Amino acid sequence: MSLSFPFSAIVGQDEMKHAILVAAVDPGVGGVLVFGDRGTGKSTAVRALAALLPKMRAMANCPYGCDPEPGTPSCEQCAPLKAEGHTKSVLKTVPVVDLPLGATEDRVVGALDLERALSQGIKAFEPGLLARANRGFLYIDEVNLLEDHLVDLLIDVAASGENMVEREGLSVRHPARFVLVGSGNPEEGELRPQLLDRFGLAVDVTTPTDLKMRIEVVRRRDAYERSPEAFVETWRKEDEKIRRRIVAARKKLPDVEVPDHALTRAAQLCMALGTDGLRGELALMRASRALAAFEGHDAVNDSHLKRMAAPALRHRLRRNPLDDAGSGTRVARAVEEVFA
Repeated sequence: MSLSFPFSAIVGQDEMKHAILVAAVDPGVGGVLVFGDRGTGKSTAVRALAALLPKMRAMANCPYGCDPEPGTPSCEQCAPLKAEGHTKSVLKTVPVVDLPLGATEDRVVGALDLERALSQGIKAFEPGLLARANRGFLYIDEVNLLEDHLVDLLIDVAASGENMVEREGLSVRHPARFVLVGSGNPEEGELRPQLLDRFGLAVDVTTPTDLKMRIEVVRRRDAYERSPEAFVETWRKEDEKIRRRIVAARKKLPDVEVPDHALTRAAQLCMALGTDGLRGELALMRASRALAAFEGHDAVNDSHLKRMAAPALRHRLRRNPLDDAGSGTRVARAVEEVFA
């Protein structure tokens, strides 16, 4: 198994890193979309997330990693065990699962286990990628090139939080709650609006224009490729610090207050930008609260709202034929006006 590039060693791209950390603190934020130029560290940052996440407790021998806590979603195997108080659990690594563009629907949702069916005559379910991603992260590189039938499938599962498979005489229902993380290059095609709306945060990454930063990116990448083990060890303490902050933030999150002043600012900002519905306010509030928890603050303030405004709102703006400015620029202008 190859070692991931350390998250703490990524140079620049602060907005992208903040968005990923916010999603790690509060999966309820709704996922992260990372769009930008090729070779800007999009995939590197997402894959580095796996090494950052603290382990989770899951039901023993459960293929879906069900949470042993009472009242949490369960598969058909774990539900009766939890009802009887049999919650033997194990520590598992939080899954970060890749969904390849060419994946078949059977591979994504799961299907009949043909090997057992042919050799033993047993109809058994072989879990798919959605099962593996439960309580973790589902990563799609080049998400804007994803086939339409898989887009529709993901939208349904993301909305319901469960995967239901009925085929070949099987009827299986299991929890499939995951944080959707996508990356892509906007020059290769736009994302369908229905899927775009499912991402809580969206960030744009660009090629660094600062000479010193570019040199440092190349230097670190070269050091990693020469000796991955030594490079990862060099940054291990920094990654461990971030992991501890994530754990502390998750504990603190329920106690972080969102004062009326912050809610008012969020609503004013969304009204100024003309966003549809109320998902913009909700995403901005949740992201700002998670950022406040990560930074150890007791309440959301203007600083948190300003930093999370662009990621939470840029992909929710209507096209304006009279304004050719980018969505990030439009959000920045609205932030200046509202927070003046």
